[in-house]
Amino acid sequence: MEFTVAKTDLVKELSLTQGVVERKTTIPILSNILCEAAEGRLTLTATDLELSIQTSCDAKVKKEGAGTIPAKKLLDLVRLLPDGDIRFKLLENHWVQIVADRKTYKLVGLSRDNFPNLPSFPPSIVRIPSKLLAGLISKTSFAISAEESRYTLSGALAILKPEAMLMVATDGHRLALVESDHRFDGLPGEIRTLVPRKALSEILRLVAEAGEDSEVDFAQDESHLFFRIGPRLLTSRKLTGQFPNYEAVLPRDNNKVVVLDRNELQESLRRVSQLADQRSHAVKLTVAREGIELSASSSDYGEAKEVIEREYKGDTISIGFNAEYLLDFLAAAAEGPISLELKDEQSAGQLRPEGDPSTRYRYVVMPMRI
Repeated sequence: MEFTVAKTDLVKELSLTQGVVERKTTIPILSNILCEAAEGRLTLTATDLELSIQTSCDAKVKKEGAGTIPAKKLLDLVRLLPDGDIRFKLLENHWVQIVADRKTYKLVGLSRDNFPNLPSFPPSIVRIPSKLLAGLISKTSFAISAEESRYTLSGALAILKPEAMLMVATDGHRLALVESDHRFDGLPGEIRTLVPRKALSEILRLVAEAGEDSEVDFAQDESHLFFRIGPRLLTSRKLTGQFPNYEAVLPRDNNKVVVLDRNELQESLRRVSQLADQRSHAVKLTVAREGIELSASSSDYGEAKEVIEREYKGDTISIGFNAEYLLDFLAAAAEGPISLELKDEQSAGQLRPEGDPSTRYRYVVMPMRI
């Protein structure tokens, strides 16, 4: 293997693989990146066995071949090299020589034969606009459970319909659900699949690089999900198991409603939560005719209280929520009015943005005892 590649191209593609490369692993080859030079292209592949990424860039290939190089060390070195062409050559015992200008380096590689074989991209099922997919992910992924033991909650449920796409995530304390209208030509019926958290974050990175005008080719086989975004392919193992019946926990009769400005509520919550208990992050919301009062207290810091004046004609209700959960939603919601819908002190609250009717976004949060 011998090729020459531009530094700027190599740094861009190497950077996109770093989220997949295993840093701490008992399998050394997973810390390496597979470099394959052929037909005027350099193809880079990284995997942690659960998630894989394959990307490529132009290269002047003198001798076709493949080798593996420590991924993080390669990126750290290449970033420090001057702009221009970088020459790579595979040496004996899997070492790789790197030459830039009159600077020469040799990195210890591993045999290409030890690198895992990845599944091939099957026929595409549907093409999803990148802007649509990124919007659904950003509005739900923060609600995914961080507990590895809750396996079916460690990803988001994606539902493709002929005329819409839906995504939902929950950690048992809160639930984020968003549905956006879009006609998918050629989609015969509904497709449901669980997408792991790490795959979702990598999709966001690839979409950001490709641009919002790009599209994502989606495919799946029995064990894997495939997302092709331009010249880059992300492959993820499927999450197995049954996602909870999210429709059963959606509030049906939250009839105490107050409409608030997103930015005003967000700024007030940020200030009040500074004096909340640092373990529970509990903030009390009291909705009355005078408006909505936000309050918090802790023995370590003191007390905070703010009132947002809003018209409200229902019965007074006081309810506690985790301020961090509310702020996660407000960071993802579009600017404009937010509907806060409550039933009683023991029942889940619901928040909904009212600005975009084509995107139906609901956020359900369990109350806290204060």
